[in-house]
Amino acid sequence: EQVQLLQKQLFQLEETEGGFDRFTRSYKTFGVQRQPDDSLFFTEWAPAAEALFLTGDFNEWNKFSHPYTKKEFGKWELVLPPKHDGTPAVDHKTKLKVVVHTKKGDRLYRISPWAKYVTREEKAVVYDWVHWDPPQPYTKPTSLRIYEAHVGIASSEANVASYANFTINVLPRIKELGYNCIQLMAIMEHAYYASFGYQVTSYFAASSRFGTPEELKQLIDAAHSMGIVVLLDVVHSHASKNTEDGLNCFDGSDSCFFHSPPRGEHSLWGSRLFNYGSWEVLRFLLSNLRWWMEEYCFDGFRFDGVTSMLYHHHGIGSGFSGDYSEYFGLQVDEDSLVYLMLANHILHTLYPDCITVAEDVSGMPALCRGVEEGGLGFDYRLAMAIPDKWIQILKELKDEDWDIGDIIHTLTNRRYGEKCIAYAESHDQALVGDKSLAFWLMDKEMYTNMSSQIPMTAIIDRGMQLHKMIRLLTHGLGGEGYLNFIGNEFGHPEWLDFPREGNNQSYHYARRQFNLLDTDQLRYYQLYAFDRDMNRAEEEYGWLAAPPAFVSAKHEEDKVIVFDRGHVVFIFNFHPSKSFQDYRVAVEAPGKYPFRPRLSLFPPFRSSDIVSTVHTRSASQRNDVCVSHFFHTT
Repeated sequence: EQVQLLQKQLFQLEETEGGFDRFTRSYKTFGVQRQPDDSLFFTEWAPAAEALFLTGDFNEWNKFSHPYTKKEFGKWELVLPPKHDGTPAVDHKTKLKVVVHTKKGDRLYRISPWAKYVTREEKAVVYDWVHWDPPQPYTKPTSLRIYEAHVGIASSEANVASYANFTINVLPRIKELGYNCIQLMAIMEHAYYASFGYQVTSYFAASSRFGTPEELKQLIDAAHSMGIVVLLDVVHSHASKNTEDGLNCFDGSDSCFFHSPPRGEHSLWGSRLFNYGSWEVLRFLLSNLRWWMEEYCFDGFRFDGVTSMLYHHHGIGSGFSGDYSEYFGLQVDEDSLVYLMLANHILHTLYPDCITVAEDVSGMPALCRGVEEGGLGFDYRLAMAIPDKWIQILKELKDEDWDIGDIIHTLTNRRYGEKCIAYAESHDQALVGDKSLAFWLMDKEMYTNMSSQIPMTAIIDRGMQLHKMIRLLTHGLGGEGYLNFIGNEFGHPEWLDFPREGNNQSYHYARRQFNLLDTDQLRYYQLYAFDRDMNRAEEEYGWLAAPPAFVSAKHEEDKVIVFDRGHVVFIFNFHPSKSFQDYRVAVEAPGKYPFRPRLSLFPPFRSSDIVSTVHTRSASQRNDVCVSHFFHTT
């Protein structure tokens, strides 16, 4: 009988209100709502009232000038048109009251039951209804500056660091550096620590090696209190082959959650591949996304291994030139493509501020267009060609052989209207067997010559300046978002290597040496400070949220790059030995460009060195005007 009553109630909700989803979002219709034309629409439910009036600061507390109109079912409505200047009739942070006239003749002063903000003055007894409608309400960041982090290595101690350590010691650093988003790796439980979190065994479990679920929730809450959004690195592209503590062979078969071999096995990763055409697999994976959003309050996801998901060949032995035949054909796995569309559609419908990022190296067209347009619905894709290009240059080319046109092409080669996350180096390059940018640039001298108490060597000088210039150029030109892997902001020395048999289960390299920043006598802090100032400058000027850059110069002989973006002119001189004086620079918008010394590659800087004539110095010289300083349009 109770079930029948429930079904009847649900049917009534569907018939009268359009369903329980709309019904439970009535906070978007009751109380006060600003309309697109800036009029204000007030709705209250007061079935026993004789009349309702609105009073407040906006009408000098006139109790009768603004009556509500009675509607059916005990509802009352009032519309306030905008003021003559087009702004809302009730100003933000001003007080309001509902005046209720009862059938007994009483006059009552009430706060709307749907009031979003109420305050009490210091000596007052009763709270006041304060109209909360900021001109610029909080929205998800338009300029996404991502700090990619691994909780377990986020300490200088040779052990597995904890959620609590991250909350107390790392979050304040991320905030100071100016990042507004954290991408957390290795949260989904994985039995093999050295898998970097990419061989997941338990999909709904937060990794216990870092602490408890409640401590992860505290971490995310603390990040939110700092204005930082948190993304989960979600691994729905494959799963660990573990049987005892994983999904593999759960029901005794070689399929269940996965395709049967060979389709259900990844030949390079040694892992199992999901059957996205299975109804119960869809239930499992989509519920998994919702679990992390609702239980832990993550703000979105970075989807790992999207290229492997999209194609039957998983990207193995297949290059992508950009020809459309590579993206549309029998090689595309339609089941997984539809799963990704479904996941993005559900996430963005249920959580409008949710951010999704795709790790795709193929360049699938419309990956970051809405599903209603036939796209896959992601907000961003990772610009994976950029870090590969920088590493290739540092490995293979002398400074004088850098191909400026090729660099610009790599940084700007993206489809218009599909946002990219640019990054100068990936977490894979920090792993043992490869090198970070700093290590490629300065190598063994990082062990001996990073003290500011000794003269700077040519290798350290060149390495530090190029480290800064590469990151700023990538930040300014490479995408609509920017990503940095933990520790790379200060040129972390050495590599990353998790405990395993091959290194005697050592944690020596499974850590980030933040202690190197605790003294200004080491030059690591100079790199850290530059990264901080770069992000703060972007916060001020907003070039990541601006349209694509206008590149006015890519001079091969001079090794000079000039571009405009977000009303900022960026000027870089990558020539290893040449400086230029009276260098003519084209700009997109005519006008005067005062010099703003926000970022300094080569201290000291004299603020008098500005303007009509641009002096640029080469990367190997520590002079007073820096090639990658920028000018601000006024």
